[in-house]
Amino acid sequence: MCGAELKVLPEGVQRVAAFLQDKGHMHAPVMLDDAARTAQQAADALGVAVGQIAKSIIFRRKSDDAAVLVVTSGDRRVDEKKVEALVCLDGKRLGRADAAFVKSRTGFSIGGVSPLAHATPSVTLIDQSLFRFEQIWAAAGHPHGVFQLSPWELQDLTGAPVADLAVDEDDKKRELQRAISLVRLRAPTPDTTLDVSSPCISICRMNASSGLCEGCFRTRDEIAGWSGATDEGKRAVWKIIEQRMAALQT
Repeated sequence: MCGAELKVLPEGVQRVAAFLQDKGHMHAPVMLDDAARTAQQAADALGVAVGQIAKSIIFRRKSDDAAVLVVTSGDRRVDEKKVEALVCLDGKRLGRADAAFVKSRTGFSIGGVSPLAHATPSVTLIDQSLFRFEQIWAAAGHPHGVFQLSPWELQDLTGAPVADLAVDEDDKKRELQRAISLVRLRAPTPDTTLDVSSPCISICRMNASSGLCEGCFRTRDEIAGWSGATDEGKRAVWKIIEQRMAALQT
């Protein structure tokens, strides 16, 4: 790709293209139709399986505020606990990475995070699910930019280790259903005159993706404000929790 061709691409894609060109990679980034926003839509536009779309998921490591990048297949979900076991050796957990954090650490916006050419180095892991395919497509620094490579080339270009990082869907569903069942046992009845019970079931683990506790389905602010809330306020939170649990079961 010549300099003139590079200049017509978005800035993030230019950076990825220059990186790939410097490494001698044979496939330059291409731009997809604006409608191709999800992994499934990108796969449809490229005529490949959704698993061949390499998703870049960014977490925030609490101990040092480092960006943790997990690259996984488009048909898989990342198991946060597996990632924590590999990159949070001090016992602290991963946190949620908001749009500002992602942009400042990687130089890319959410939805277009490339697995390489980051503004600052990220702690990077590759999910082994990608190795089901000979060819995959990764984000190229823009929500509509992608480039082709093999999983082995991805590993070579990033220098990242490969591990089993995907969620076991059956185990996850059982864990979710157990938490929902336990929380509902603590739900107040409409006519109770007793103090409104806390939904806490002693599973105090925040999900970095949703921002909710995986035990009680509350946000950090809702948890922090619980003790000082009125019964009316607590019932309002309970109503929101019920809505969240219902949505998770659909």
